[in-house]
Parts: sequence; structure tokens; C-alpha cells
Amino acid sequence: GAKAEDMSAYLSALTREHLVDQERSGTSLLYSINMTAVQRLFGYLFSDCCRGRPDVCLPLSTGAPPMTDRKYNVLFICVGNSARSIFAESILRKTAGDRFNAFSAGTRPGTQLNPFAVQVLKDKSHDISVLRSKDVTELSGSNAPHFDFVFTVCDQAANEECPAWEGQPVTGHWGMPDPVKAEGTDAQKALAFQHAYGALKRRIDLFTALHPESLSRAAIQQAVDDIGRTNPEALA
Repeated sequence: GAKAEDMSAYLSALTREHLVDQERSGTSLLYSINMTAVQRLFGYLFSDCCRGRPDVCLPLSTGAPPMTDRKYNVLFICVGNSARSIFAESILRKTAGDRFNAFSAGTRPGTQLNPFAVQVLKDKSHDISVLRSKDVTELSGSNAPHFDFVFTVCDQAANEECPAWEGQPVTGHWGMPDPVKAEGTDAQKALAFQHAYGALKRRIDLFTALHPESLSRAAIQQAVDDIGRTNPEALA
């Protein structure tokens, strides 16, 4: 009937816009909502139509309001703060330092940066003079910056501790094997650091492609979670 045809047309339109996913099961078509795309759409609509008129859209929105167009503070945490989180801090500062302030720290930091990590950063033309290994407590006191994003890059599969963070930032777990634990020749160890750098670079590229000022908090969190579910080895 007409209603069935209308429904089919609506579903086809939603599928074309990637708001609905279609899957065939035998002679049936199964449809499911693409929550990431829908959240991004609603985040954009609320941000666009409500700018300057929160009284109009506030009853419809859920969660925290969209972020504003400003520079965001981002913290990367691992255990030693000698390689993975140092890589992430350096990559974000170099690729999007005009939009993000990058920081890093460790739960059990050493006294110096790993020499293999330092060499990778030098080879990639990063400024290492601004880097040092430090404890997370330095960045969690009353005088510390307010962080908009906190990412843990420690490896839970290796039972590394990844602390929770107060202050309600957007958080993400971007677990990475620790290249410091790589064994073998110096060439094999250096390759492990190259892979870690490459995987983090890809994740940060995906992150910086987002525009937090035009997305709802739910959409941003979903995107951050999606990035964290990528396979680090496939990204390297």
C-alpha cells in the first residue's frame, strides 16, 4: 500500500545519508540506526539553530552543551611518560597547536625520556626542548589547567593502570602497547617506536578532523570512542 511505499522511500533516503544502516538477512532487509551519524547530525542542528537562542532548543537537547569555538586543553596519560604520551603530546602540538594545547604525564614516570622515542621525534622534526617526563599529580592540582579532553594511551591488555579523571572532560582510552618493552636488536626496538608513533599520529589525525564547536558532547564522546576502538597495529 501507499504507507509501505512511503516507509520504503523514507528508509532509502535515510540509508543514502548514512543515518540508517541496511543489512540483508535472507529475503528480509534489516535496518538499524547509525547512532554516530545521528548524534553528529543533532549536534550540528542544535549548535546551529540554538546559537544565541538557548531558550528555543534547550528543552530538546540532552547532555552537556556543545563546546565553544576556542582552544582546547588535551592531556595524554601513560605509565612512564617517556614515549607514548610524549609522542601524542608532540604530534598534537605540531599538527594542530593552533586549536589545542597539548600536555602529557605518567602514572609512574621515569626521570628522562626514552632515547629511542627522542630519536623518532628528532627525525620527525619535533621540538623536544619543551618535553620532560612528569607525574600526573603535576596536572591535577588546583592550579592545573582545566582539561577538555583526557586520553589514556596505556595498555590495559598488559595490566597497565589507566586512572580516571575528575572534572568531567571528554575521555578516551586509546590503548597502545608500550614500545619501551620491545625486545630484540636496536633496529627492532626502533621499529616498535616507529609503529607506536605512526598509530598515534593516525588517531590524532582523526581526532583533529573533528570540530568540537559544532558537535554535541555525546557526538564528540562517540567519535572519541570510535577512534579508540581502532586497531593500533592497523594504524601504524
